Amino acid sequence: MYRTGHSRHWKHMNPLPFEYEPSKALDIAESIDYVIGSIVMKSIIRRATGNISAVAMDAGEKLEEKVSPFHEFIQIIDGRAEIIIDDHSTLLNAGLSIIVPAHSRHAINANSRFKMIVTVIKSGYENVS
Repeated sequence: MYRTGHSRHWKHMNPLPFEYEPSKALDIAESIDYVIGSIVMKSIIRRATGNISAVAMDAGEKLEEKVSPFHEFIQIIDGRAEIIIDDHSTLLNAGLSIIVPAHSRHAINANSRFKMIVTVIKSGYENVS
């Protein structure tokens, strides 16, 4: 499915709980392709308690500022990304990660193309501030 808005194209792949076969080795960076002028998102695992997604962003694309009620763990697996959390910009190269705290404003810019894995954990917030 493609969703367009302001010349941005989103390609969402697979609505199933698993895109990949469990218990098999994965090369996530090789399994998701760049698309010119687009952001491609592919679910790795999707559950009520959390999600893991692979994302490929072409140069010039951005994920607009948002606030999530959950922590997000972002790991760059190819290229270089700009992550902005509460107006503080951090550049991450492949192999680096960052935790986006719950309830913080954050955005992601692709100054050059990159791929990342985003993990959102939705459980365990009942006992944690």
